[in-house]
Amino acid sequence: MKILHLDTNHPLLLNQLNDLGFTNHEDYTSSKSEIEAKIADYDGFIIRSRFSIDKQFLDAAKNLKFIGRVGAGLENIDCDYAEKKGIYLISAPEGNRNAVGEHALGMLLSLFNKLNKADKEVRQGAWLREANRGLELDGKTVGLIGYGNMGKAFAKKLRGFDVEVLCYDIKPNVGDANAKQVILEELKAKSDVLSLHIPQTELTLNMVNSDFIDGFKKSFWLINTARGKSVVTKDLVTALESGKILGAGLDVLEYEKASFENLFTRDAMPEAFKYLIASEHVLLSPHVAGWTIESKEKLAQTIVDKIKAKFN
Repeated sequence: MKILHLDTNHPLLLNQLNDLGFTNHEDYTSSKSEIEAKIADYDGFIIRSRFSIDKQFLDAAKNLKFIGRVGAGLENIDCDYAEKKGIYLISAPEGNRNAVGEHALGMLLSLFNKLNKADKEVRQGAWLREANRGLELDGKTVGLIGYGNMGKAFAKKLRGFDVEVLCYDIKPNVGDANAKQVILEELKAKSDVLSLHIPQTELTLNMVNSDFIDGFKKSFWLINTARGKSVVTKDLVTALESGKILGAGLDVLEYEKASFENLFTRDAMPEAFKYLIASEHVLLSPHVAGWTIESKEKLAQTIVDKIKAKFN
């Protein structure tokens, strides 16, 4: 079987697939149309987020047996059409779930203890102790929307704290010893913290809007290490201004390009984003929650293992 690699990944991916007898070709620079013109020569390809895989591309891939995405989500692929064509889809949420769980916890603790604000002030010579009095996580209720690999990893990290962890998921019976599964209304009624661990789907696109936010009984903190387009940024800003949302840790943004490699889908900086970057109550990172030294290796190994199990 011939595999085309469209993004660079950990070298073990190529090395182990070579050892298993697969023929591997690399093309990290050609345009989508150039790749489309030769994709019929391949049985599989491996991608991160370089470009979207649509019907036209899949129709050109006449001999395609599988697509491997070195990441958690598959929203850059027309999954329904691919599956109709009998193409096996592989993702690797197991590979970066621990990294995402640690990043979400780090963001939450940094917000509670005003670490970003305090660090900036001390560097400028200010020693403002009372203004940087923090909050403790113990005694709080943390609500997780989405309880798959990422949600479970974050809940596991919270075991060392005296917190109540609730989860809501469209799948039944996913709760465990680390999180009690509840209906969405109960999660909204009890949560002091909301953390998103959901894929980008029709159900989750623009999910966190004004109506959704206003449905929470208490003011709350928001953590989003999932997908940026699940949160309507202008509505988030309104909630931050009113105090309904006390602070936000955002590893992902509504404005990211589909490739996740660049920020803005247009040149002008949106007004809502200007508010976020100026706010002391917002912590930002560039879609790196699952982007650790360790996860790079684990993601690649997961893809190899799944290809081996299916085709070798």
